Amino acid sequence: MNTEFFTALEMLQKEKGIPPEYMYEKIEAALTAAYRKEYGNNTNVRVVIDPAKKDVRVYQQKEVVEEVTDPETQISLADAKAISKRYTVGKVVETEVKTKNFRRLSAGAAKSVIIQGIREGERRVMQEAYENKREEIITATVSKIDPESGNVVLETGTSYATLLKSEQIPGETFRVGDRIRVFVIEVNRESRGPLVTLSRVHPGLVRRMFELEIPEIADGVVMVKGVAREAGSRTKIAVMSRDADVDPVGACIGNHGMRISAILDELRGEKIDIIKYSEDPAEYVAAALAPATVLNVEMTGERACRVLVDADQLSLAIGKEGQNARLAARLTGNKVDIKAE
Repeated sequence: MNTEFFTALEMLQKEKGIPPEYMYEKIEAALTAAYRKEYGNNTNVRVVIDPAKKDVRVYQQKEVVEEVTDPETQISLADAKAISKRYTVGKVVETEVKTKNFRRLSAGAAKSVIIQGIREGERRVMQEAYENKREEIITATVSKIDPESGNVVLETGTSYATLLKSEQIPGETFRVGDRIRVFVIEVNRESRGPLVTLSRVHPGLVRRMFELEIPEIADGVVMVKGVAREAGSRTKIAVMSRDADVDPVGACIGNHGMRISAILDELRGEKIDIIKYSEDPAEYVAAALAPATVLNVEMTGERACRVLVDADQLSLAIGKEGQNARLAARLTGNKVDIKAE
């Protein structure tokens, strides 16, 4: 039976990544709980797990006393001497208890503790796996779609996770079997709540996609300085080059738009404005208002500016429902006041 037990732990490690040492603690707690359910909560017990010998033993412990006042935890000196002449008052007598003698109720309690331990072990392994992916992109497969809530269950390779409707790009639809990219926002270490929060609307998704798709960004020649996004509609991303011979905007677009096209496809055609970053706040704001042409930017405060455009550029600079101006302000960190000449 012990051999089968240790074989099962080895399988748990291979299939679920749960270390045997972690399960030894849970097994010890389970056998202790089963013993006390059988013999009383005040009893003392010692569990010995020997992986080398593939052996598990449970020992009942009783203190040797002159006069017994608690039979569950004490044994008289006379009875102890009957077991071995070496026992004296204050020593502890250990008697092996065969686990097969545990009643079904006690065995059931032990089983519950072990099952709970396996679940906790699985959660811990998944937490560690996701922890390494925090603020990174993972590729997942659509496993199930809830028709009522719109939430999507994804198979991530190590487990299943849920992409909430609120974290999906507005208007996008999925089919079972679709492979999509998601951004890992956070990993929950509490016992309650979702294990991991995934998103397709977070600006970090766009940032990481540029880092994956654009070699110059991956190499550190071009840097992403900021991202402002309204998912499903428009994103503005600011880039700068550390090499004067490398055009950061051109590097991101590629020949005939080949590099940016893969990102646009993943984002379901979301418009992306690639902005050249500048240390000059006025120049940065002017670039951020693309595709509008700006005549002049006057900084009116530490984080505020007044922008002058031609009358025919006003609506373009502001954008539909103020989106272009709003994203430019968010990207540059400035309050933007746009006026027509």
